[in-house]
Amino acid sequence: MSSCSRCAADLAPSALVCSSCHTLVHAATLEQLAAGARMHEEGRKYTEARDAWMQALELLPPDSAQAEWVRGNAKRLNELAGAASVDARHSWARKLGPLAPLAILLAKGKFLVSLFKLKFLLSLGTFIAFYWALYGVKFGIGFAVLILVHEMGHFIAIRRRGLPADMPVFLPGLGAYVRWAALGVSTQTRAFVSLAGPMAGCIGAAVCALLWMQTGDALWAGLASLSALLNVLNLIPVWVLDGGQAIAALDKSERIILSAAAVLYAALFAQPAFLLVAIGAGYRAFTKDIPPAPSHPATLYYLMVLAALGCLIKLAPPLSAAG
Repeated sequence: MSSCSRCAADLAPSALVCSSCHTLVHAATLEQLAAGARMHEEGRKYTEARDAWMQALELLPPDSAQAEWVRGNAKRLNELAGAASVDARHSWARKLGPLAPLAILLAKGKFLVSLFKLKFLLSLGTFIAFYWALYGVKFGIGFAVLILVHEMGHFIAIRRRGLPADMPVFLPGLGAYVRWAALGVSTQTRAFVSLAGPMAGCIGAAVCALLWMQTGDALWAGLASLSALLNVLNLIPVWVLDGGQAIAALDKSERIILSAAAVLYAALFAQPAFLLVAIGAGYRAFTKDIPPAPSHPATLYYLMVLAALGCLIKLAPPLSAAG
């Protein structure tokens, strides 16, 4: 490849990352290798999965977070392959059939370490207890689950692309976050990952709204309305929120379109929170971080998620009104 597929910048003969937009040069090949590796692992072909990841490693910058994750994953697969090959020494595990490698790892104590992320479990438990104490058991657990759904939207979007990510960490009174390495990832991919959280949150709010319509319980209406509103606020395009990462993929005209659409949504759904999105998008239309090329898919994704959240806000009244 002599030029970047994303921004058309010239590439050095041995370049692995575009120096202009930081997009991985072999992104398409990496996605294919990652998909093949996941397929092999699902079929318990651990050696083939490891080999596929090692091929991907050659196409990644050696000092990148992705390369570090691939090396760690290859080591894990190598251990799984070794455990599967020596299971003859664990005759008791043979009776478990395809679960034998898992049983061997469990016996060695390694599987528990990889399965249970104590930081995730402890922070989630603390998060639930915090809102339980403030608002009662039903609302506390329901709210925590909706936040978990939002964060898992990010996590799944990252991992399905073969990128490294940690399980969510919850901060009572503040929210939650998923830590991942975005080095060499295009702004459009970052936008999709950022928007995946509000999209998952929208689905969670829709489920609550459906339960409210089926049961008439005001609790479900309140959870739906609150979740939808919080996800709209999270799409305000400022740095610490999902909207701040998503708008980085939009060029100037797309940011202006987003701002105008948010004003329309504010009037259509009678929700002033959309005006904050409009103000932020309008401001970002004149900042210096405008990408060299537009991203129509990211723009459409952004607008669709906002519209869906607006419909839910309009449909489900707040908890006080529903009661």
